[in-house]
Amino acid sequence: MTTPRETPASRRVRANGDGTVYQRKDGRWEAAGYVLAPGNTRKRIRVYGATRKDALAKLTEKIATSNRGLPVPSAQGSVAAYLTYWLENVALHHLRETTHTRYTACVDRYLVPGLGKKKLAKLSAEDVRTWLNQLRTACQCCARGIDTGRDRSRCCAVGQCCRKLLSPLTLTYIHSVLKSALEHAVREEEIPRNVARNVRTGTPRPRCFEPLTADEARQFLTAARGHRLHALFELALHTGLRKGELLGLRWEDLGLDAGTAAIRRTLQRTSAGGLTTLPTKTRASERRIALPARCVQSLKLHHEQQQRECKAAGTAWQDSGHVFTTAQGGSIDPTNLTRTFTTLLRKAGLRRIRFHDLRHSTATLLLEQGVELVVIKELLGHAHIGVTATVYAHVRLRLQRDAIDTLSTALGSPETTETARSDGDESPPCPALVR
Repeated sequence: MTTPRETPASRRVRANGDGTVYQRKDGRWEAAGYVLAPGNTRKRIRVYGATRKDALAKLTEKIATSNRGLPVPSAQGSVAAYLTYWLENVALHHLRETTHTRYTACVDRYLVPGLGKKKLAKLSAEDVRTWLNQLRTACQCCARGIDTGRDRSRCCAVGQCCRKLLSPLTLTYIHSVLKSALEHAVREEEIPRNVARNVRTGTPRPRCFEPLTADEARQFLTAARGHRLHALFELALHTGLRKGELLGLRWEDLGLDAGTAAIRRTLQRTSAGGLTTLPTKTRASERRIALPARCVQSLKLHHEQQQRECKAAGTAWQDSGHVFTTAQGGSIDPTNLTRTFTTLLRKAGLRRIRFHDLRHSTATLLLEQGVELVVIKELLGHAHIGVTATVYAHVRLRLQRDAIDTLSTALGSPETTETARSDGDESPPCPALVR
């Protein structure tokens, strides 16, 4: 009686739908199988590995993804097709809704019109560099057809280009979106390398901001006194909380007896859900901060005022649980808060600034008072201290100059030092230094 021969490992029969695995002449292992492709079709893909186990694991992962209903893009397809796949199946599940909306607008406005027709597998660094240079020099009224859509043309259609160019920050952002999309294509082994990383756009200058001085801050708080949201503006100037973090605060997050606040969430308006409470911007943004005594007192008075508003509203009261609400208890729209802030600036006779500049004002004033940079980093919720140091470099430079001048006075001649003394017995106070 004869026994059947054992099937070699390279020719082992697999179940229907599991694909094929075999060894090539060059020694590598190749696995092939059918997966779901864009357009609700199926295609045969091939993956490679140094061993049979590696090739089989890659194929199994592709098939498992296909069985979940996620189409596998093809490198033979266009850049536009891959970007659509990436936005709908990858970025949608890993980004905030507001960030996904900005990514989608960036893809529709700039990436697809400029690179969409090129093959993903044939996209080169030269293509990306040429496209970025065109964006850098092209008037957006002409490129996006803005002027032709106006009721009265005033740019390209009348032969007088306004030269509305993209800012370096916008160019860097567009480039970063492309890098993120291609990086995922590399992880899925659709392309061998991320060609967008080989193109440098330069480091744009940080956006200029004009924080309030100490006198202007006191002037603003005086104008806000008596307003129903006075506690919000006082808290913003003393702690540097972001607008969304202020509006997302709940009474359960506050420990008024201990003088602390837990920052756990942020309030934002999204296109799908309206006013929505979301997690903080980053993991470092989720923090516990100390509250100054005057803020604790203002919050207690604000709580009493909110209870009076609740009684006055009766059944119309919307119990959102937030610290800062409308007169009916609902969540405050961030845009409405900005309008209120602008009105108070006008009332105080101050220049117009952004609400976010209150956060910059807090950090600047703390630095000028000699507070350690690491303390400011923890208060603001920055992920790295380098972010804090970079944003407020101009403040540190001014303080360094004061420190150098003080040292220069101390190292001067005795006659110069005696002349600089205010009363001949005590030296002038040394300004606060930032370490």
